[in-house]
Amino acid sequence: MLGKTLSHRALNRATLERQLLLRRVKLTALEAVEHLAGLQAQAPSPPYYALWTRLHGFRQEELSELLLSRAVARIVLMRGTVHLVSAADALAWRPVVQVVMDRDLVSNMQHARGIAHLDHAEVAAYARKLLAARPHTSAELGAELEARWPGVPRSSLTHIARGLLPLVQLPPRGVWGKSGQPRFQTADDWLGAPLDPRPSTERLIERYLAAFGPASVADAQTWMGVTRLGEVVDGMRSRLRVFRDPDGRELFDLPDTPLPDEDTSAPPRLLGPFDQTLLSYADRTRMISDAHRKRVITQNGLVKGTILVEGYVRGSWEITTARRTATLIVTPFERVAKRDVTALESAGARLLRWAEPDAESHEVHFAAVS
Repeated sequence: MLGKTLSHRALNRATLERQLLLRRVKLTALEAVEHLAGLQAQAPSPPYYALWTRLHGFRQEELSELLLSRAVARIVLMRGTVHLVSAADALAWRPVVQVVMDRDLVSNMQHARGIAHLDHAEVAAYARKLLAARPHTSAELGAELEARWPGVPRSSLTHIARGLLPLVQLPPRGVWGKSGQPRFQTADDWLGAPLDPRPSTERLIERYLAAFGPASVADAQTWMGVTRLGEVVDGMRSRLRVFRDPDGRELFDLPDTPLPDEDTSAPPRLLGPFDQTLLSYADRTRMISDAHRKRVITQNGLVKGTILVEGYVRGSWEITTARRTATLIVTPFERVAKRDVTALESAGARLLRWAEPDAESHEVHFAAVS
């Protein structure tokens, strides 16, 4: 298989297979979270939408219960963004991606200059002591740190704590239907186990390939936010399959992982906001065109819910509620075949009943192609 070229369509179908988007599957929520190498969780609801579109009969309570029982955690990981992962993965992965947070502490345009004179380790140690006594919100932690380091902006002091400590966002943050400011505690305290003392970048790359492969070194670096992975992957070559994309770039994959035929059919899908399939590659064209990406990912970093037609992003969607009516509005970016519109209308109606069960009526509207 060395050097075999995979078409864009073959790569698309491989991603759909690994990301459980060719068909709904019968996995528990915890099994799916681990299979998918975690879920994007910048906001509380995206992980729920991600599982709804992938699992048979997924109920919001399943994931909420995992958060409350500490089987999963919301923690800053890949690319310095919040992810929802299993407790075991939180403890194993945070040390690997710590370099991302270390880099940000000295390069962040908002905070780096104002905290350059501080002993970052001392600030983090004091924050850890405060958090061990009780969970804190950002405002509470900032106030106590400012009392110890007067004259330094609270937000900059909490930035150090967030960067150097593996802070978990505690429930009810992330619990479906609940709201409120996040409260934080360190992962080792909250999860009752230490961070992995021998973290492995190779193991994390293997998990990435299992969920997103075949993929290039640049793709893996985009997902992790960690640079210089080429030398790590070079050390893994003997146990990886190597392919090429149509532009000649090397792609790597685990042995015996599925590679569907490029002619495999791909049913229409509703992807939730911040879905990781759109964010986990340097070359995102296997899922979304550059033109469509600019319409889906906003300037302030928000990622809209999208529709997949024949495996590719062809539009966006959002839910609005007014006068006891929940409406799913689909905005196609190009013409969608009638049979796919029908399938998306049916899926949209199911999504509305799942997401807005208390609404008296549910409607799905297709906007004009824009």
